[in-house]
Amino acid sequence: MPPQRFALPSEVPGLAARRIAADILDGVLHKHRTLDEQLDGAGAHPGLKGLSDRDRALMRRLVATILRRLGTLGHVLSRLLDRGIPTDAPRAQSALLIGAAQILWMDVPDHAAVDLSVRLVQSDRRAAKYAGLVNAVLRRCAREGQPLIDEVKSQTLDVPPWLLARWIAHFGETVARDVAVAIGYEPSLDITVKSDAEQWATRLHGETLPTGTVRTLLQGSVTMLPGFAEGQWWVQDAAAALPVRLFGDVAGKTIADLCAAPGGKTAQLAHAGARVTAIDRSPNRVTRLRDNLARLTLQAETVTADAAEWQGGNSGGGFDGILIDAPCASTGTIRRHPDVAWLRQEADIGALMALQKRLLQKGVALLRPGGTLVYCTCSLEPEEGEQAISALLATESTVRRAPIDAGEVAGLSELLTPEGDLRTLPCHLPHHDPRLGGLDGFYAARLVKS
Repeated sequence: MPPQRFALPSEVPGLAARRIAADILDGVLHKHRTLDEQLDGAGAHPGLKGLSDRDRALMRRLVATILRRLGTLGHVLSRLLDRGIPTDAPRAQSALLIGAAQILWMDVPDHAAVDLSVRLVQSDRRAAKYAGLVNAVLRRCAREGQPLIDEVKSQTLDVPPWLLARWIAHFGETVARDVAVAIGYEPSLDITVKSDAEQWATRLHGETLPTGTVRTLLQGSVTMLPGFAEGQWWVQDAAAALPVRLFGDVAGKTIADLCAAPGGKTAQLAHAGARVTAIDRSPNRVTRLRDNLARLTLQAETVTADAAEWQGGNSGGGFDGILIDAPCASTGTIRRHPDVAWLRQEADIGALMALQKRLLQKGVALLRPGGTLVYCTCSLEPEEGEQAISALLATESTVRRAPIDAGEVAGLSELLTPEGDLRTLPCHLPHHDPRLGGLDGFYAARLVKS
């Protein structure tokens, strides 16, 4: 009997993109690798270089759609499979997810979604025996999948239960559900411009938010968009652009950005005239920060160090300002980084809280009397925000909270807590097109040293 011949991915248009999507999904769901490390840098998937821009965009959208809708996909497939998803062949699982996501949410003909998923399992030795199963299940999905989604009508399926329970406890059930709905949509591209936001909104076919961020639905390579190569703007979620505003006028002031890479907030400070010392512990991330500053023709002193242990500082008796964008569980960024929902565990929060406490103590020590400290995290978890600041204020008598006024956040009083801190949610800034609404979930507090 002749040996079985397995199709090469390059033989069928679109198959390579789906094969790489399957590899990257496997990386997230089974090897606990982030999307960022699999898409960029030294650890990027080697097959990405061979993809066209169109196939690369398709692959990214496929992976993001599956991760955003993973709970719903699991519900649908469990109803269509008599014995559950095969566990002995990861490629069969990936092929079912990829096929079903295209059928239910993407503009791909059903027959193409089924055919390419079948080819995906046929080209894998362990999964090949499931080709018939994949074919049958996805054909049923095309007929019965949407009614199965309508039957549950709940996007809370797509949030891990432990995380949803936390959000309900902290924000209440209605807001928690609104957050779950908001993170189910692919978000817009947000950019911070050096000047003339209205002009850039027109050039990039977008709109200007009340906070000054330009928001656009343009797709494709960011580096090819007008103004990028000239250093006229940088990518930054609208919520991430708010904490730097809390310093007020920084022209001529010395400010240390303790966890600076990739450098969006450093760029904001430098562009506003601050003398910035940007610190990050990762050499690769510091290199990226320097590259970003060079493209933007902005100046900052960069330091590769663990900020919590850093012994440097301003020789004049402390910095005028300290910015701490602390490492955190990043649950506020799930709309842009859907892998976070499935990579994080509740136990991670405790270890991060210890680091946040050390960074806050270091920040207070580096700050001159009368100086301003802004602490922020891209987390929705109260331990990493409100509770971290409450704990600091209970033990550190030299600092006090300086409440934020609605005028400092474009009059958007719904972004402020009763204590005067910033708390943005993915369901804030609603829009009739949900892709143009929303913000990353951010917390920020402003403290002043007596």
